[in-house]
Amino acid sequence: MPISFKEDIRPVSELKKNTRSILEQVHRTGRPVILTVNGVANSVLIDVESYEKQIKAANLASLLLEAERDIAENNVRPLKTFLKDFKRDHKL
Repeated sequence: MPISFKEDIRPVSELKKNTRSILEQVHRTGRPVILTVNGVANSVLIDVESYEKQIKAANLASLLLEAERDIAENNVRPLKTFLKDFKRDHKL
């Protein structure tokens, strides 16, 4: 959901005064709230579920990057070989 510049950018002083209202907005809209200090963006508030999704996506991206690096460096092996080694190593 795109950020609403009218609703989602707030001075940190407003967070101090209206914490509950701003947190309810974050949960209700699913959008982050950008907090400003002296008119400059400083921090972003997001709900926990969105944060967890972002962490999972970042972790997956990191794993994919590692896999792409292995492919580029030809650090690969046939699936049959991998499965044979995996079964042997894990006594399956």
